[in-house]
Amino acid sequence: MSNFFYLDHVTHEEKSAWILGIAAVVSYAVYLVLVLGRAGGRPPAEVPYVATLLWTVGASIVATIVLNILVAAVSKDGAKDQRDREIGRFGEYVGHSFVVIGAVAALLLSLAEAPHFWIANTVYLAFTLSAILGSMARIFAYRRGFQPW
Repeated sequence: MSNFFYLDHVTHEEKSAWILGIAAVVSYAVYLVLVLGRAGGRPPAEVPYVATLLWTVGASIVATIVLNILVAAVSKDGAKDQRDREIGRFGEYVGHSFVVIGAVAALLLSLAEAPHFWIANTVYLAFTLSAILGSMARIFAYRRGFQPW
């Protein structure tokens, strides 16, 4: 068996990264399925999306909080150390780069007077990529080692 299934040997911070990454993927996939399923041949910008976007984001936030609380309750590891803080910071740096890219893309779309659908979805995609890639960077740092510059 791989080390993936030995959750007792995984720090709470790595478990938190897994939870955030998986929640981001699942919530965005659910959003895409619901919105694209309603299109029915219409252009995507004409599909009602606001309530679905808000509900999937909200559900993802609630699921992440609840799962982190449950993991913290059953977790046996101690307090965060310096390595955990540096890995967390590294993951945040990677994730924030996609928020900036998404903000610039949304700004350009708004300057081009694109429909609100495309602007909102660009921002949502940027936040999702930020969460996924930031989590992946943290998991990679825990699994493969982390050497700060």
